Amino acid sequence: MSLPNKLPPELLEISERMPSIVWNALVAGIAIFIGLIAKAIITRILKYYEKKADYKIYSFFRSFIIHLGVPFTYFIPLFLLNISLPLMRMDKLYYDPLDRLIDILLTLAFANILISCIRVGEDYIYHLYDLNKADNLKERKIRTQLSFIRKLVVAIIIFVTIAIILLSFESMRKIGTGLLTGVGVGGIIVGFAAQTSLGNLLAGFQIAFTQPIRIDDVLVVEGEWGRVEDITLTYVVLRIWDQRRLILPINYFITKPFQNWTRISADILGTVFIYMDYSIPIEPLRKEFDDLLTKTKLWDGKVKVLQITDAKEKTIEIRLLMSSGNSSDAFDLRCFIRENMITYIQKNYPESLPKLRAEFIGTPFQTPPSAELGNAVKQP
Repeated sequence: MSLPNKLPPELLEISERMPSIVWNALVAGIAIFIGLIAKAIITRILKYYEKKADYKIYSFFRSFIIHLGVPFTYFIPLFLLNISLPLMRMDKLYYDPLDRLIDILLTLAFANILISCIRVGEDYIYHLYDLNKADNLKERKIRTQLSFIRKLVVAIIIFVTIAIILLSFESMRKIGTGLLTGVGVGGIIVGFAAQTSLGNLLAGFQIAFTQPIRIDDVLVVEGEWGRVEDITLTYVVLRIWDQRRLILPINYFITKPFQNWTRISADILGTVFIYMDYSIPIEPLRKEFDDLLTKTKLWDGKVKVLQITDAKEKTIEIRLLMSSGNSSDAFDLRCFIRENMITYIQKNYPESLPKLRAEFIGTPFQTPPSAELGNAVKQP
């Protein structure tokens, strides 16, 4: 059965002079061609404005082209093809499957555009809240929430897209109606089967908004020191100092203790312990410690303390306490102070390095009685 033709009389007369397959191919080709031209014009305009912007500075046009250029390449031609579909001369037997196929492709293309729009918005937020700052607590808070919300919204878009495509088929709607009768039992079964996944999802919500951890936080977890590289819906990626990745389930940070070195601020105290002989003078060491701190940019100028924190039977314990803007600087500062203080002591007070003392009873160089007896025996 043929569909009623919606062409104007002039076009109808022209279409009837051609075989239907030629006319349909012509209509589809024109629609796709116009769509590609429209996309090329939009891209050219955006690239024109992009060239005027500094490459090192955030550009909305650059972000738009990067994330939305390819999705629009598919969407605009499909949209125009869908509009021009009623103009084709086609039997209903072929028209309905083609119409449904184009609708499915349009749904997928539109979902891709929505996800890409989220990426464009994310680029803008990342521009406003740049992590490359000394005090980036607010930025890390916003990025952590944004990262979790983005992934959740993308998952919802994908789920809704799949549901729309499936419900477009009559057989799927009938199956869905039948399943509604057993939704209570099914819900209980799914709840038991997916309780771990649901627990992780709820833990992700809790972490995103209460924020015991954030993106770029410095943590000590399972004896490993590292930075939070990514927070997904189900797990957290920790970048260890030697570039390894520690993957932990997201509910780990709800149920188990861990250290967060940047929870309130990034600044941190570092310590260096030196063990010396009792003869070491303290004031020259304190002066050298102060001079070293003033020479390096690793010290933030807040805390500097040199104290004797313990006295043992052989050595005294000297603690050097200093502050830095972040944990990485603190580690480098501790190494810097340790190396230079040891060098200073070696050059100026080598006699005060740790030593073992022994006391000899009797006259020095006195021959032991056993040795004298041995010599007497050897004499002829």
